[in-house]
Amino acid sequence: MIERGYRIEAQNVRYGGVEIDLIARRGALVVFVEVKTRRTTRFGPPELAVDGRKQARIIRAAQAWSHQHRGYARNIRFDVVACSVVGDRAATREYPRGQDRWTIEHFVAAFDAGD
Repeated sequence: MIERGYRIEAQNVRYGGVEIDLIARRGALVVFVEVKTRRTTRFGPPELAVDGRKQARIIRAAQAWSHQHRGYARNIRFDVVACSVVGDRAATREYPRGQDRWTIEHFVAAFDAGD
């Protein structure tokens, strides 16, 4: 996100009893980011863990943050960053045994507050 012109405002902070992984800003846009990491896809890809219940909690935290920072943001967006191990973790020349190969996906505007 930083290379795309965003400034990280906060990391791992609690608002409304819910932890927000990242709060980033670019101009008047504030982005609340949920980061999900999985070492196995046994239970599906990490982004699927951000279900309706989790989204509602994040929205509640964003509302608490917005209440404390009135006038700070005119536009709010909710993103998800999903990190997972790629492939069978077999050794290759680029990734010797013992080194995990990760993939990172950024889901921009993954969900909205439904206003």
